Amino acid sequence: MSEIDDLSRGELIALARRLFVEVQDLTRVNAELVAANAALTDRVARLEHIVSRNSGNSGTPPSKDDDLGRTPPADDPAAGSGGLPRKRGKRKGAPGAYLAWSPDPNETLDHFPQGVCGCGSDLGEAVDLGVYAAHQQVDVPLMAATVTQHDRHAVRCGCGKVHVAARPGDVADTSVSFGPNLVSWCVYLMVAHAIPVARCADLVAALTGTRPSDGFVHSLLGRAATAVAGTNRMIRTLITLAHVVSCDETPIRVGPRKVKKHLLVACTRIYTWYLLGDRSLDTFEVFVLPDLTGVVVHDRYQNYDAEIFGHLVHQLCTAHLIRDCTDAAETYPDAHWPTQIREALQALIHAANLAREQNLPAIPAHIADPLISAYRHGVRIGLKEVGRVPGRKQPKHRALLEDLRDREDDVLRFTTDLRIPPTSNQAERDLRPAKTQQKISGRLTSDTVTENRYAIRGYISTVSKHGADVIAAIRDAILGRPWIPPAWAPS
Repeated sequence: MSEIDDLSRGELIALARRLFVEVQDLTRVNAELVAANAALTDRVARLEHIVSRNSGNSGTPPSKDDDLGRTPPADDPAAGSGGLPRKRGKRKGAPGAYLAWSPDPNETLDHFPQGVCGCGSDLGEAVDLGVYAAHQQVDVPLMAATVTQHDRHAVRCGCGKVHVAARPGDVADTSVSFGPNLVSWCVYLMVAHAIPVARCADLVAALTGTRPSDGFVHSLLGRAATAVAGTNRMIRTLITLAHVVSCDETPIRVGPRKVKKHLLVACTRIYTWYLLGDRSLDTFEVFVLPDLTGVVVHDRYQNYDAEIFGHLVHQLCTAHLIRDCTDAAETYPDAHWPTQIREALQALIHAANLAREQNLPAIPAHIADPLISAYRHGVRIGLKEVGRVPGRKQPKHRALLEDLRDREDDVLRFTTDLRIPPTSNQAERDLRPAKTQQKISGRLTSDTVTENRYAIRGYISTVSKHGADVIAAIRDAILGRPWIPPAWAPS
């Protein structure tokens, strides 16, 4: 190409036009690259946010903390002593279990020396000096299924009338059947320990020497659910009368297509009740919320604040709020307000536990007031540093701060009424079996099977909370006399 100075006017115009087209193309390409870079930046930020989620700053279960690429939660030195993280295992003061000496053994066996003494005398003829040492061994007998034949005789009275012996109440009206003990164990293994149907049948075969069919074992879920239906209706009624009810929900996969459902739980320290549905308002309208007369402890999900539930008194789960504050501290590493709010809530929870141990009705004012003041100042500082954005929907940390400000009574209600727990941990614990079952067995086969399973689960959970024998309660339900909760008492 000639030097620009040597180009004619026509050549310069052509060059300018060509360069103009190239600039337009480059401008377009640059705009596309800028947009792609912005999209990638946003995607990387979202992915970094996802992998930063752990059990310390979100609702992610602890089992996910070790997933590849996930950032584990930081150790909490305050949880232990000497600057070290709290050790695993039983907490100080918690009830323990140990192998204790039994004052009334089922069987006592005497053992005497055998053989011949060094002097040549037979030890069998030696003088008994009494017990030198005693050893107790706790064991279970080897199990084997037994077959009992019930022959029902007929007799003829002198008047000529024939009478047939009644069938025993625990024997099915078939020629051959499985007894209530074996049936109860199958239900217990499937529901209480999430043992899949085939493995349950295999386990029964290994323990007893007889293997029920997979279909029979599976059918026991419906049979047991029907047997406990009356008790579950009573449990639901008793929950609605309780002073405090913890509620929560967790996603589960149901049916051949693994449809996402939600399992809802309403519970107290002595009652448990489940409902299969979703997170829609329609499901919440048939939950226990419309009938509750006490305080509901929950995780701030919007449906709990729906207008139709305007009668509810709330306690927001402080465990969720503390996790949200931990997340805020990671998002704003130079800010002090997330740590201040979190530490104030943690100190109030600790103070509530100490006051409860002393049978006080509330946290003493001289302890609670400084902590509540620190909580309020932290919220004010946070609101100043995290401004509002245009529109109704606000960034999650701004929304958190506004809830902490506007719903202070719902956050701190546990400080003035120690019957109210500060967290919904009871509901979390009662939902944990559902999460375990999903990990072990995957999806449940249908809505009906899922409803049956958790009808039984609510029954045995309530039985266990009352300290009753779960196996016996299942057996009694199978025999038509289900366990019934004792007379209602505030909980």
